[in-house]
Amino acid sequence: MPHLRAAGHNAYPLTLSGLADKRGLPAGQQTHVRDIVDEIERRDLRDVVLVGHSYSGIPVGQAAERIGDRLTRVIFVDSAVPADGESFASVWPDGGAAVRASIAANGGFWPVVGAAHFDGNGLTSEQVARIVEGSTPHPGASLVEPAVLARPLGELPATYLKCVLDDPEPSDDVAELLTGERWELVELDTGHWPMFSRPRELAALLVTAGSRDAGS
Repeated sequence: MPHLRAAGHNAYPLTLSGLADKRGLPAGQQTHVRDIVDEIERRDLRDVVLVGHSYSGIPVGQAAERIGDRLTRVIFVDSAVPADGESFASVWPDGGAAVRASIAANGGFWPVVGAAHFDGNGLTSEQVARIVEGSTPHPGASLVEPAVLARPLGELPATYLKCVLDDPEPSDDVAELLTGERWELVELDTGHWPMFSRPRELAALLVTAGSRDAGS
């Protein structure tokens, strides 16, 4: 965020319901979509560039189509993307069985991962410790509730930012979306957590991608 603000942009980080200081709030996936839409409408934001990382690409992609002409572009940072009728868990190779089992065994939450999970992501030990210490269990309902899209995701102006250090290729669903005229691919040579490993470069890419449709 400091790099975005230094470049003259406003940035509004949002904690989704059920996480961090909002723990204890009921939180399905559609709750998270409403969190995003409500924040944009509450602030009466225009020329919005929505950014979603990892899981949050799923609610961000849905929110992007619901804010109408407030949207300039949506940027997916090494994230999942929503598919109508599909959940975060259902697109996993095992159909989400492992995710569902983990949620069931942990009181309805997907548990926090340990430090070893972050190996190979270009992070320092201090950065890994910061992520782990700041993590909270993820509300399971948001991972198994299906996405709801009123129109094809490929119709949105979008940038997919792929972090190539751990996996150089986009997933099949993202690759298909990238064949459309409104989607573009940008690559960053780091792991899944670029806001920690390459914050300055990430901010520069967000500014560049977000300006694609400015004034158009």
